[in-house]
Amino acid sequence: MDVKQLDYSEKTLRRKLDLLLRTGQILMESSADSSRVKRNMERTAAYLGLPKENLHINIDYYMLQVNVSDEFHSFSKMQRCDKHVINMLAIQEISRLSWLAIQEDYSLDRYEEELEKIANGRHFYTDWMIAIGAGLACGGFCIQFGCDWTAFCYASIAAILGNRLRMFLNHSGSNLYANFAVAAFVSTILAWLSSFLSTPAVQAALPEFIGSILHTNTPWHPLLACALYVVPGVPMINACNDLLDNHINTGLVRATNTLLIVIAMSFGIMLAIKCGSFDGFAKDLSTIPHHPFYVYAIAAAISAMGFATIYNIPYRLMPWIAIGGIICVCTRNFVFLEPSSTGVGLGLGIVVGSLCGSALISIINIKAVHFLHTPHQCITIPAVIPIVPGVLMYRALYGFMGMQGVVGEVTHAMTFAINSSLVLACIALGVAIPGIFARKWIAPHRRNKLERMIDERRKRGKFIDLHGYKV
Repeated sequence: MDVKQLDYSEKTLRRKLDLLLRTGQILMESSADSSRVKRNMERTAAYLGLPKENLHINIDYYMLQVNVSDEFHSFSKMQRCDKHVINMLAIQEISRLSWLAIQEDYSLDRYEEELEKIANGRHFYTDWMIAIGAGLACGGFCIQFGCDWTAFCYASIAAILGNRLRMFLNHSGSNLYANFAVAAFVSTILAWLSSFLSTPAVQAALPEFIGSILHTNTPWHPLLACALYVVPGVPMINACNDLLDNHINTGLVRATNTLLIVIAMSFGIMLAIKCGSFDGFAKDLSTIPHHPFYVYAIAAAISAMGFATIYNIPYRLMPWIAIGGIICVCTRNFVFLEPSSTGVGLGLGIVVGSLCGSALISIINIKAVHFLHTPHQCITIPAVIPIVPGVLMYRALYGFMGMQGVVGEVTHAMTFAINSSLVLACIALGVAIPGIFARKWIAPHRRNKLERMIDERRKRGKFIDLHGYKV
């Protein structure tokens, strides 16, 4: 091989490594879990003709590394991952592209073009649509905590305005965690102000018709739910999945990021509570509802679809997201609630209920991915987000941050902390375990399909031969 041909081959190899890293970067920055990032990068490497036996991939939250080497050569490249958002559409499209590129034998130029289209694709929803969706999702949470539909509206309005402010602050470039704290503070203050509309003094001053519309029998419940758009459900679930899949470093970074977000949210809520001197709801207000199950179903569908707008889920998947949310929440409540509170229920507790609800929808979605043509993560996570224990988490942190030496404070806070941790672990376990078992049946089929495609590409000379670089 002459020097000119060697230079050309090395340039092509480095371009392929760049494309492989760019694929992983888009996935990691779109909040794919580490196992998915690895699977998609390995599939992309097969398309690019990078021999698996010579390829080494290291996945970290902030840095991706790839190396192609044999006994004579070693080529390495790295890529930073700085901008972490939640974009399920990008995850879906990268998965689709990695298969199509192999099946249709894309050129490098075409693959790069399609990749950048995904990376720079427009969000399905405008900022106001996302804010409204997140606000309605918080209203759905409020219904699950036992509020009436008037309080649902108050919680939604407070969440919409707070979340829109957070998005504005994010666009302005201010600190991410400070933005969460400010948004939680504003939403909580607005929810507190809405409680005055149901006081006797305000009701007496309003016309009877308007007063009856504005009155709610659960004026404090909006304060429980108005800031739950801040709760980092996807990072929490991804952190647990990464830890379970032995991606320890990335899982710990995601867990730390989750904790910082929850602390920021708790600080904003606590500051609002101290400003208004209305801390009773944070400690004592019951979150066990007494609604019929059809009300849970409506609230679950609203919450699931609301969060799906934040995650950039395509419109076509919204009906199934709503159904998934209904299945998950109603199953959780059936297992969790005592029969006396709803007329039906097993009374096994929120931990077991959360495990059953998340596991059931995850199992169902193993089959649903085939007719919906989307990754399991994209339809399962929005469905389980409505059962994420956001209130328990911030009540735990509120308890620790507001300690004043009163007997029983540590026990009270630890109870919330332990329950929220167990519920979160069970949700992640419910989402992950069915997939782990299903791989026994699904993975061999996909692996055999991929191996057949790789053999065909080898025969057509599409794989890089590192021995050709010897001079």
